[in-house]
Amino acid sequence: MAKRNQYVEYLLEQLADLGTLRAKAMFGGYGFYCDEIFFAIVVNDILYIKADAQSKEEFTRLGLAPFSYHKKDGTPQSMAYYPPPDTALEEPEEMIIWAKKGIAAALRQR
Repeated sequence: MAKRNQYVEYLLEQLADLGTLRAKAMFGGYGFYCDEIFFAIVVNDILYIKADAQSKEEFTRLGLAPFSYHKKDGTPQSMAYYPPPDTALEEPEEMIIWAKKGIAAALRQR
């Protein structure tokens, strides 16, 4: 079993009121599930919440940039996962609101 880091454990505590949570190690980071709905990732100790066409503007309006990485050929690739605002990391109630946006985006994508 992959060893979890303190940040992942902290996030699981902050999001506990959402439902049944689990974090799964994947691709050098973690995938977050709530009631088996994949709604967020953690990469390099940064939380990124799933967004879609309906919710993306809420993130970008705050100047939040999507998760991005470089492909093997060096070209940049972005994914539809955005960090919550810094204030959400300090306020569990606000974090829950942003996480619910990720869950809603995941449900719409089904």
